Amino acid sequence: MTALHDDEETPLLRGEHASRKRKHTPIPWGQFSILLILQLAEPLTSQVIYPFAPELIKSLGVTHGDDTKVGYYVGIMQSIFYATQALTVLHWSRISDHVGRKPVIMTGLIGLSISMYCFGLSRTFWGAVISRSLNGALNGNIGVMKSMLAEITDSSNIAQAYAFLPIAWSTGSTVGPIIGGSLSHPAERFPSIFGHSGFLKDYPYFLACAIPATFSAVACFVTLFFLKETVSHPVSVRQLLFRAPNVAADDHDVRVPKSTLKVADDEAPLPLRQLLIPRVLIASGNYAFLAIVDMTLRAIQPVFYSTPIALGGLGLSPQRIGLIISLCGVTNGVVQIGLFGRVHDRFGTKRVFLAGVASMLPVFVLFPVINELARLEGLSVTVWALVIGQALLGIVNSFSYGCVFIFITASSPNKASLGSVNGLAQMLVSVMRTIGPASANSLFALSIDEKHHYMGGYFVYYALSALVCVALAIGTLLPERTMSDEDTDA
Repeated sequence: MTALHDDEETPLLRGEHASRKRKHTPIPWGQFSILLILQLAEPLTSQVIYPFAPELIKSLGVTHGDDTKVGYYVGIMQSIFYATQALTVLHWSRISDHVGRKPVIMTGLIGLSISMYCFGLSRTFWGAVISRSLNGALNGNIGVMKSMLAEITDSSNIAQAYAFLPIAWSTGSTVGPIIGGSLSHPAERFPSIFGHSGFLKDYPYFLACAIPATFSAVACFVTLFFLKETVSHPVSVRQLLFRAPNVAADDHDVRVPKSTLKVADDEAPLPLRQLLIPRVLIASGNYAFLAIVDMTLRAIQPVFYSTPIALGGLGLSPQRIGLIISLCGVTNGVVQIGLFGRVHDRFGTKRVFLAGVASMLPVFVLFPVINELARLEGLSVTVWALVIGQALLGIVNSFSYGCVFIFITASSPNKASLGSVNGLAQMLVSVMRTIGPASANSLFALSIDEKHHYMGGYFVYYALSALVCVALAIGTLLPERTMSDEDTDA
């Protein structure tokens, strides 16, 4: 399942010295389905705010009526989640290598729930920022769940499993915007049901935030009662904290004496410095650049949709924005299930990854084209066709995620360090996602600012297209083949 050699060109995902012509192992659907359900929590909580985020910023009064500054503050609010996650996700993942995956997942789900309730009760910009900060700091689940998925699969079925992995994000990306777009201001939108609620009038976004918050709380109980631990020799948190006063602090790693762990050397989590090898860094770096390319699109898309046509956008309502984003989510899930495995088996991991990244170039090019047409024709049929076409084209990029997850899993020096490798990759991704939304929305705001108006207001799209080219260049460093590719050929 993980690599045993340092050469990044060595075929990876060897899976316990199995023969190349191994039988295809069925996916353990019981545990795999639970993991997919649990992964819904993060996209739900992150995506639910997107349709109403620009409107929320305006209502908080932080822009003082200047619509050109909305992008700055939306970017800050989106980025703060990933900034705090970057500070903690590696530690959560390394802890999960010792105490097990379940305790860390449950902590993350409770953190998501509490922070989303707080976000819905926020009435100031900084209150919203603090809530998003807690959301990121307490949530280290994304890397831990990917580790669990790799631990319950092998090289014969990991590509099939990762074909389903984006479904959780797609479903959350579909349902979240629907919830955020339709349930914001419920007292005004559904006066017969919520019109008499003074609480929902005072807190118009609480209901939209409470639904994903409650889902996360329920998911915590599902984890407790139904999810099986995948770490072979977990220690208790008490042992980790109180029974190892003489623990080595090498590289600031949490280490437990071998007498406590009672595992062999090759089954113990490695110190952080032993994970900083080329194949781990290359795989993690590609994940990071893929994430920043994707995140910049997700960040500027709702801002572009909500910005007036005259300023460089489309002037759409939160409900329409939510509908478009949701349509993409549904389509993405269907395409991933139906095509990713076949495309991966046909063309190989690296080719599919690079093609997915390259698909973002025409996506960014279409933004100024759509706005120019909207200035000439308004929201015509042609404009709507291009909007939908651009949104659907962005789905191709999702194929790259399944591929990069395979590369990251394959790069781990041993099975016991898989959580740490995923945590390291997720830390880099969180840093990029911190930079991405704020930078993209700041560039967008700077581009449309009447004082500067760089490159006709479209400077942001030139910059993001250049970023895609950098991501493609880094993608060429990936190994040509993984063991999952060879199992396909066998």
